[in-house]
Amino acid sequence: MDKTKQPYGTVLIKASHILDFLSSCDEPQSLNKIAKETGLTNSTALKILDTLLMIGYVQKNAELKKFSLGLSIIKYANKSINNLDIKKIAQPHLEELQRVTNETVHLGIQDKDSIIYITKIESKNPICLYSKVGNSIPMYCSAMGKAILAYSSDEEIKNYLDRNPLNKLTNNTITNKSEFMEEILKVREMGYAYDNGEHEEDVFCIGASITLNHKNYGAFSVSIPKYRLTEEFQKQIIEAIKICENNILNDLR
Repeated sequence: MDKTKQPYGTVLIKASHILDFLSSCDEPQSLNKIAKETGLTNSTALKILDTLLMIGYVQKNAELKKFSLGLSIIKYANKSINNLDIKKIAQPHLEELQRVTNETVHLGIQDKDSIIYITKIESKNPICLYSKVGNSIPMYCSAMGKAILAYSSDEEIKNYLDRNPLNKLTNNTITNKSEFMEEILKVREMGYAYDNGEHEEDVFCIGASITLNHKNYGAFSVSIPKYRLTEEFQKQIIEAIKICENNILNDLR
């Protein structure tokens, strides 16, 4: 007899696939696209979407007949983010990092194979960077993601690369597995990671992992438009990041 534990509500799993897909999209999506990307029939996807609409987890643009995440689920997500201990611990140090660098600072946590922004402190400079709390980005082309992966074993990174194709998002994105492993070795040696226009063409990021006693709590980064970056400024940011990392880790101990 098969004693494998079966899930009680398979429809909830199907609904989660829809929500996962919508959360990965910047624009509202059509029923056909949602059904195709989640492996559901149009009729099943529509029934689930109608229920998600009813409880506010999804919203629908009646004119375009497209769906996006609703305000109710965003409310729960924000509540969860606000309850994260690492956010409370890191906040004052991230604010100091932003004050010192005067550039945009992010705090993120790993969610499966992505990084989710849980804090953003805006730059006071005239041109700011577009990003939102709750957005997710791939680990392989982000400073925070590479900083976290650097604390993983080579076998774990190999498994990550097997699961995640290195898609070319910009001309600078690393798309070769061997080159990516060389990048990780550099991160391990330096203690911090770069995103040199690999996720967004004109943005340079420097990030560090928040890892203590082999447990990862997330990562943080400073993001700078490339035109503002100089060699001297880069050195100042790296120094500020090291100080910020040490201060956060001391508060975690």
